Amino acid sequence: MNPALQWLATQEGAMERLLARLVDTDSNSYDKAGVDAVGDLLVAELQAEGIEVRRTPMEGFGDLLMGELPGGPGKPVLLLGHRDTVFPKGTVSRRGYTRQGHLAYGPGVADMKGGLVLDCFALKALRRAGPLPFAVQVLYTGDEEIGSGSARAAIEVAARAAQAVLNTEPARATGNVVSARKGGASLVIEVSGRAAHAGVNHADGASAIEALARKVIKLHALTDYGRGITTNVGLVAGGTSSNTVAPSASAKLDIRFVELAHWPGIRAQVEAIIAEQELPGTTAVLREGSTFLPMEARYSAALLETYQQQARALGFKVEGEFTGGCADSGFTASLGVPTLCGLGPVGGKVHTEHEYLELDTLVPRAQALVGTILALAGQ
Repeated sequence: MNPALQWLATQEGAMERLLARLVDTDSNSYDKAGVDAVGDLLVAELQAEGIEVRRTPMEGFGDLLMGELPGGPGKPVLLLGHRDTVFPKGTVSRRGYTRQGHLAYGPGVADMKGGLVLDCFALKALRRAGPLPFAVQVLYTGDEEIGSGSARAAIEVAARAAQAVLNTEPARATGNVVSARKGGASLVIEVSGRAAHAGVNHADGASAIEALARKVIKLHALTDYGRGITTNVGLVAGGTSSNTVAPSASAKLDIRFVELAHWPGIRAQVEAIIAEQELPGTTAVLREGSTFLPMEARYSAALLETYQQQARALGFKVEGEFTGGCADSGFTASLGVPTLCGLGPVGGKVHTEHEYLELDTLVPRAQALVGTILALAGQ
């Protein structure tokens, strides 16, 4: 066994200790201090091994951290990990890191603080593998759970220079890795109308709520299950009182799609619906929210085969799995860069108070990740 894999076999305790410290640090996407505190723990781990980390300050969100293990002149392999979670500040004080048997619990334990640990220990292990023909980089970002608005440009710059991207989002509860993901967009619709008394002069009003309701029906009609496209208005608000014709209304629209080629057409259809005047006296505008691009299976196929070979050598079997959830791996795959996701430890029930991680998958998943990088070096 390669020295890097041998070393990892002895590191389960150290990996769990780092995991516990990360989980016990609140890091909601809007909690810059908390996200940066998680970053500080990772930087200290890497720098203790002589691995340099470059910090790019970000306003309002966690700083971007790029660690790099130098290598030969080949195109680097890029590892991805996000430090933010969906859980509000203060969650840790109510339910921090706990362990029951081989399961660990706590906010973000699987999504994706377990993956942060794997990225960190992968670089530390690769230092023990001898010189590689390329550098191995890890990009730790700070706002993936809200769309990676501050990090997307840096992700894309790093990915364009890379030969492959490996994202340690949690493995599925089945144990499978992620070979394809939907893209998704979150958009805000704002409708303006004209107020009037609902009893005295109803005809003088122009209901923003009615206009929005008509648009919702048209937007939902864009759903096409055969093509993997869904549209969903999941939040609506509007009006001032029940006896007033509503002067304003708003909604949040979620769109999911499986192919990058679908997105321009879907976006054009949505824009046309929003631009159409449903009622005289009403207008509507579309506000940008967040957009994730899809990770198409064709960009993961070769990496999946390599990873599966490494997994078999280590004694476990995985398949590639499609998921409707979005991740930063969609940005990199949509650039045409070979990308594989869900390479973190096995976990489930993410974004809930029951989120868990299977501790006995920390070492084998780290070994498979490192083995895949070593296989790329051998190619």
